[in-house]
This record gives sequence, structure tokens and C-alpha cells, in this order.
Amino acid sequence: MRDLAGRVIVAVPLLVAVLAAAYFDGWWLFGVAAVAAVLALHELYTTIRPLRPLVLAGFAGVLVGLIGAELGGPAWLFAGLLTTFVFAFGLYGVAETRQSGTVTIASTILGAFWVGAGIGHLILLRDFGDDTVGRLAIFTVLLAVWASDTAAYFVGRLLGRHKLAAVMSPGKTWEGFVAGFAASVLVAFFALYQDRERFLEIWEALVLGAVLALAGTVGDLFESAVKRDMQVKDTGRLLGGHGGVLDRIDSLLFASVAGYYTIVALQ
Repeated sequence: MRDLAGRVIVAVPLLVAVLAAAYFDGWWLFGVAAVAAVLALHELYTTIRPLRPLVLAGFAGVLVGLIGAELGGPAWLFAGLLTTFVFAFGLYGVAETRQSGTVTIASTILGAFWVGAGIGHLILLRDFGDDTVGRLAIFTVLLAVWASDTAAYFVGRLLGRHKLAAVMSPGKTWEGFVAGFAASVLVAFFALYQDRERFLEIWEALVLGAVLALAGTVGDLFESAVKRDMQVKDTGRLLGGHGGVLDRIDSLLFASVAGYYTIVALQ
């Protein structure tokens, strides 16, 4: 019960803060996104420290990418993230490290694209269409992923018996996955129902909810695989029972990208 209360105390204010930033958009959302990206990337690079990532190169590439997303859209987001190659190669030329250059540069770029692309697509979602549509898009993605994670966690703990991916993440169950999937689809349906003639039709909203649930699960498992590879339980302790920032947004990093391109494809 104490663990549950701690999770609620942390999760609710964070969700409200992110939704508020998304509502006002502009540099408010950019500021929240940049802070989250820096914290998550710091946690990741700390976790994979044995691989000797070039931390400054990763931070620089992500921030340039987020600025590109805010000012120029998808092309500029990826153009910004690609500068990580330049920063990493330049720093490797002057850094003193015993690690293989391939491993060092690859781990740097993995972090920049994983965190930077995931968070950058939240900015792209908010800028999709006009102000009302953009707000609806990002709210739907955020709430659907949050509902999916929450339902999967509670149902998995209460009813979970069958392991979803025993090797990568022993705590995840098929029962939790089904509950999370249903929660995501329902949130997308109710969030978009009123605007079904303006934004996405009912079947399209259901597709979006399903895609978000699947992508979020893959994102969660991907982070679990990285943590297992590095032999750590959580990437940080900043958020108490939730672990670190990366532990909290792992599902969202994949779901935001999948959600954005699903909406683009359905429009």
C-alpha cells in the first residue's frame, strides 16, 4: 500500500505538469521536453557507463534535435539528431578511452536517438495540424500510454500468472498486457470520439489506441533488455517507486513515434 501511495504521489503531479505544458505548447512544452530528455539521457548514460558513451555529444545532439523539432518539424528533428555523429566522432578523436570506438560511438548514438526521437515526437504531435488538433493528438497519446501502463501494472500484480517475456522482464504478464491494451484502446476511443468527423474516425481511433499499446509495450521491454544487459534494476531513483525518469517514460519513447506516424498515415 505504501508503494502504491508513493507511485500515485509521484505520477499524478508529473502527468498534470506535462499535460499543462502540452496545453500551452510553444516553449513551455519544449522546456519540459528538454529537461526530461537531459535527465533520461543522463540516467541511460550512467547505466551504460561501461560502454563509455560520449555524454556531451549525446546531450548536444538531443538538444539540437529538439530545437529542430520545435522550429522546423520532423526533417529538422532528425537533422539535429544526426549531428550526434559529428559530435561523437569529434569527441572520440580527443577523448582518452580504452573502449572500442565502435562501441563508444554506437552507444552514444543509441541514447541520443532513443531518447531524442521519442521526446521530439511529442513536440511534433503538439504541432500537428491546428492548435486544437495538435492538443488533441498529444493528449490522446499521453493519456493512452499512461492508462495502458497503469492498467498493466495493477492487473499484472493482481491477476498476472502467465509471463509475457520471462527473460527480458519477468514481472510483465499477458494478463497485464491485455488490460493495458484494452485501456489504451478505450482512452483513444473516448478521447477522439467527439472529434470523429474532424480528426480521426472511430475505427482510426481504435487503430491508434492499439498501436500505442503495442509500441508502448515494446518500448518497455526494450528498456528492460538494456537494464538486464547492464545488470541494473532501475536506471535511477529520482522518482522514488517509479525508478528514474527513463523508467517512467520508456513506453512513451516508442509510443510517441508510433503514434505520430500512425496519425500521419490515417489523415
